[in-house]
Amino acid sequence: MEALLAYQVRYRDAIGHGFPEVGDLDVVERVTGNGTTDFGAPDVVPAVDSAAVSPEEGARLASILRFSHRAFQLAVDAAPGVLPKGPRGGGRDRDGIVDHVREANRAYARKVGVKHPPGSDLGQTLDEVGELLEHGSDGLPVVSGGWPARYAVRRMAWHILDHAWELEDKSLGS
Repeated sequence: MEALLAYQVRYRDAIGHGFPEVGDLDVVERVTGNGTTDFGAPDVVPAVDSAAVSPEEGARLASILRFSHRAFQLAVDAAPGVLPKGPRGGGRDRDGIVDHVREANRAYARKVGVKHPPGSDLGQTLDEVGELLEHGSDGLPVVSGGWPARYAVRRMAWHILDHAWELEDKSLGS
């Protein structure tokens, strides 16, 4: 929770609404993580994410995706094409990050029943996911092996923002 709160200004700047103030966080569920969560990425669906989603909540979730995409696009537009490499010389340049975010989120969108071919526009994919979310849901995944709406947005928005902030941070170092 400390790490999350350390990023609260970045989340508030990106999302624009709905991010809690320091001290307003409550643990509502604990889940056992895995290798992906050890790396820092969400990968375990908490039971609370399977609750029904009203159309109003679905609209709020869709707006989180839109705001995340906007923050990512702003970071892409401001980033140089070549980014500093990591301490061992690894890492992607701007266009590699863009390709990775587009394709990963295209794959994530399949977890809520939205299918697009490789190379599809990230904004179009996210818009279609948002349109689906705005109808609300009973909380269950809409496809076999899929994700409930809340988790899908948590995973997709986290991934988009993680790379937006990577671009911002590396742009400062270039």
